[in-house]
Parts: sequence; C-alpha cells; structure tokens
Amino acid sequence: MIRRLKQADRPALETILRKTKNFHEEEVDVALELIDIDLLHDGQSDYHIFVYEEDEKISGYHCTGKRPLTDGVYDLYWIVVDPETSGKGIGKKLLQHAESFVHEKNGRWLLAETSSKELYHATQQFYLKNEFSVVAEIKDFYSVGDALLVFGKYLSNK
Repeated sequence: MIRRLKQADRPALETILRKTKNFHEEEVDVALELIDIDLLHDGQSDYHIFVYEEDEKISGYHCTGKRPLTDGVYDLYWIVVDPETSGKGIGKKLLQHAESFVHEKNGRWLLAETSSKELYHATQQFYLKNEFSVVAEIKDFYSVGDALLVFGKYLSNK
C-alpha cells in the first residue's frame, strides 16, 4: 500500500536513509529536512511524501513537488527503497505512484536529478528502464568529474 506520510513513519524513513550506502550524511540531512517540512507544516504544498507499507513495515518512499514558477513541471526529489527489500519492484511501484500523482495534479513533466558517478549507475538505469530520458547534463556540477544528470518523463499523454 502506498499512502501519505504520517509522523510515526519518520524513524523508519530515517533508518532506511541511513542504511542506503549511496547517501552521505549531508544528503540524509536534506532528505530528513524535507520529511520534517511535510510533517510539521500543515498545508504546505512544496513537498508531497508517500510511503510504501506492506505488512505494517515501511519499505520506501517518494517525495515529489511542483517546480516553482512552472505550471506543470514536478520534481521527484527523493525515491528511496530499503536496501533489504531492493529488487522486489517497490521502486517501480513508488515511481508509478509519483507519476500518477503528478498526472492527477495536471503535471506534464516529472524530473529526477542524480549524479553521473558510477555509484549511481543503478539509479540511472532505473530511470531509463522506466521510460525516462536524460533531458539535461551539467558537467562538474557536484564536483569536478561529477555531472548532474536530469532525467525526465513527459506525462501529458497518459
């Protein structure tokens, strides 16, 4: 089941983030900051967080939000699956949910940013397998030799 984030979910999400080897401490802090904004600021509309729960255990989440100053472009800020449940299709279900959420909001693009480093190869392949394409690349973005890859999927014809 995919449902909206609840306060009681925060510890499980923090554990999943800390178990994910790709994330540095600073990245975990940013992810938790967005979780806290969603939890603590009722009515905010910048970040929409949904969790994947099965048998009362949370196995992942996505955080999606409308890109400021656009009328239909959304960012997939985070999509995270517990490494212990990786490979079971949870990421795909979360991504499909994010796409549906954006489509319901009359969004036409869903964008996801990631690093070009080899460490993120599985992430890059995940987006490509799910019909995203690289719509932009900024060389030496995160650091010298580490480009920003922007994956995008046009949703308006769904």
